[in-house]
Amino acid sequence: MIIESVQNDKIKYFRKLRETKYIKEYKEFIVEGEHLVEEAIKNGLALELIIKSGKDYNSDLPKIYVSENVLKSISLLKTPQYVMALCKIVDDKEIKGSRILLLDNVSDPGNLGTIIRSSVAFNIDTIILSEDSVNLFNDKVVRSSEGMIFNTNIITMNLKTAIDEIKSRGIKVYGTDLKGSKYLSEFDRPSSFALVLGNEGMGAKKEILDLCDENIKIEMSNSCESLNVGVAGSIILYEWRN
Repeated sequence: MIIESVQNDKIKYFRKLRETKYIKEYKEFIVEGEHLVEEAIKNGLALELIIKSGKDYNSDLPKIYVSENVLKSISLLKTPQYVMALCKIVDDKEIKGSRILLLDNVSDPGNLGTIIRSSVAFNIDTIILSEDSVNLFNDKVVRSSEGMIFNTNIITMNLKTAIDEIKSRGIKVYGTDLKGSKYLSEFDRPSSFALVLGNEGMGAKKEILDLCDENIKIEMSNSCESLNVGVAGSIILYEWRN
């Protein structure tokens, strides 16, 4: 059976999942394209597939076939991919490991996606998003992460609570601040750490930086006032890779 009406109840539900409030309410989201679908399936988070009529995808998951017009109504892309996956959100995660990244009100989806990719590349165990950061399951975050949201432990929680728990484990917390106490090059590479990255325009909140053991700044030319948070975070994570 091929669904050809955008008024179909199932299609209406999928279209709702274009909006953050419904993603949070229903704890489900949609990914588009073969690569993201493959990552979702590999990590056991895909529930069912949405496939353009005339195409197919090799999987044992339930499949819904839709017309091109219906596919376009669900997609957020200018050129919709032929396959999508409805995925579940698992939100019962905990802080794991001893290499931790804390993101304080990172608001740009592209930046968050970049940071997630770098975190996977350089072996971060857990990423903690503040409650005012951009929604992890925003379509642009998922796509810019290249599916790496499925390959690392990411949780959302109050950062003060997170820092208290991290410190109780004996892990040192480092903030990032243009007025930081030390340059990155002055630090030996730590085997364990928690690193705070802040908002694109304002940086990390003062009350969060005040909880850090030390603050870091990156050496750069006087001609450049600051770095994009995704770039700055990637530089530090590379230097502190294991």
